[in-house]
Amino acid sequence: MKRLLLAISLVAVASGGGAVAAPQGSGIITGLWSTGTQGGRVELYRCGAAICGRVADAAPLRANPDQRDVKNPDKALRDRRLKGLVVLQGFEGGPKEWRGGPVYDPETGEGAAKATLTLRADGKLEVKGCKAAIFCRTKVWTRIR
Repeated sequence: MKRLLLAISLVAVASGGGAVAAPQGSGIITGLWSTGTQGGRVELYRCGAAICGRVADAAPLRANPDQRDVKNPDKALRDRRLKGLVVLQGFEGGPKEWRGGPVYDPETGEGAAKATLTLRADGKLEVKGCKAAIFCRTKVWTRIR
């Protein structure tokens, strides 16, 4: 789980980087975010009334865009392409905090049923995934303009 949010930024979905960035503090979290690890980029987007996220890019994906979800604990899902893989689902709330889940880390194959996205005053996004109330990991993402 400790690498859950790290890998979310590293490896998941490819959506393309044409998202328009919102101004700091606007309460809008859709768009492209840098995870700060291995050039990871996650796109947060509307999925119905909720917010979902997919990894758009990462250094390992640039080296091999056909990578598969080989660390998934469900053997039936191991053939999924990492590029384009949805790693955050069903987040509702706002304008400063969204709750939802699940979240998934394709780098480790670990996930968490619940997570929180918190937009800070400085415009950065805290992504916190929890397996249980005391087993949580937080990663800070930066909006890509």
